[in-house]
Amino acid sequence: MERKVGTVSRGIRCPIIREGDNLVDMAVTSVLEACESEGFSLRDRDVIALTESIVARAQGNYATVNDIAADVKAKLGGETVGVIFPILSRNRFAICLKGIAMGCKKIVLMLSYPSDEVGNALLTYDQLDEAGINPYSDVLTLEKYRELFGENKHEFTGVDYVAYYSDIIKEAGADVEVIFANQAKEILKYTDCVINCDIHTRVRTKRILKENGAKVVCGMDDIMTASVNGSGYNEKYGLLGSNKSTEEKIKLFPRDSQWLVEAIQKEILEKTGKHVEVMIYGDGAFKDPQGKIWELADPVVSPFFTEGLKGTPNELKLKYLADNDFKDLSGEELKNAISESIKAKSGNLVGNMASQGTTPRQLTDLIGSLCDLTSGSGDKGTPVILIQGYFDNYTN
Repeated sequence: MERKVGTVSRGIRCPIIREGDNLVDMAVTSVLEACESEGFSLRDRDVIALTESIVARAQGNYATVNDIAADVKAKLGGETVGVIFPILSRNRFAICLKGIAMGCKKIVLMLSYPSDEVGNALLTYDQLDEAGINPYSDVLTLEKYRELFGENKHEFTGVDYVAYYSDIIKEAGADVEVIFANQAKEILKYTDCVINCDIHTRVRTKRILKENGAKVVCGMDDIMTASVNGSGYNEKYGLLGSNKSTEEKIKLFPRDSQWLVEAIQKEILEKTGKHVEVMIYGDGAFKDPQGKIWELADPVVSPFFTEGLKGTPNELKLKYLADNDFKDLSGEELKNAISESIKAKSGNLVGNMASQGTTPRQLTDLIGSLCDLTSGSGDKGTPVILIQGYFDNYTN
């Protein structure tokens, strides 16, 4: 019988993961038990995805605020340090800021405005327009910011991040000065030792700072790149991708896990005869239309994945074919014509008008976003996702 279902994304319930747990066995067993309990079977090119948090947890990849402080002091000297372009997040950045402040005598905190890099808003553009402020050129002191805009709480969290971050720095024992600017080099009027906390624009920011005379520049990806006093670390991403674990500890982004995805792939093949793809995913790459927040606070959606997940989709747009190439056909004749076009498509449709409107993104970004939406970030208890039919098309 012709298949009537396309892509299916399932959250797979798993045990609570602790440091040292065998993730290969856990993931394989959980998926196979789900197949048995729900009455479905694995197929070739199904995708098994593990959230990065359980990978890092199993690795024991944690660091404390004291570890962060020691690394910051060693790398930036422990005096006045500029901390620029942080995202506004209690979970992602606040605890990192605590550790950074503990390693300095003074923090000059430079916030981008009207929003941070991933869309968390301090202000609206309407507020800027009414005040006659140009965010691309104007630099605001804290006093001027308060005079013009008063207190501004985040739409979803209800937090005034300006006050919240200032209090964290002071409670950590450092002095604080807050400014608002969008040009990285502005911080050099206050200090030549800088931590740039932006995620996706970090390479450009480092270059600008160095070209304009900064003595020391560290990105978040340059802090906790090696173990400090036995801590966890991430040699590639440092503090990027970290999350709050406790009031004194963060969980870092997972490291050294290519072997893990390949081991799960191999185990599934041995147990079922099916060749699946496997990936580790963090934040999805999508934007909330209401809050204007871009979800991707991790440095990448997927840090580790099997070979079959490389590349971008190579798809034809069915509605384009139906409305253009085969506009005079209908019914079974139309179905057959479209099916033959799909079967005959080339290995690379770049530039082909029949592919316009298909999503030109990496497979790992697309699939990781689907996984993130399926697993959620709360209490669903499904840190493993099984996606079936993603690589099918109309002819399967």
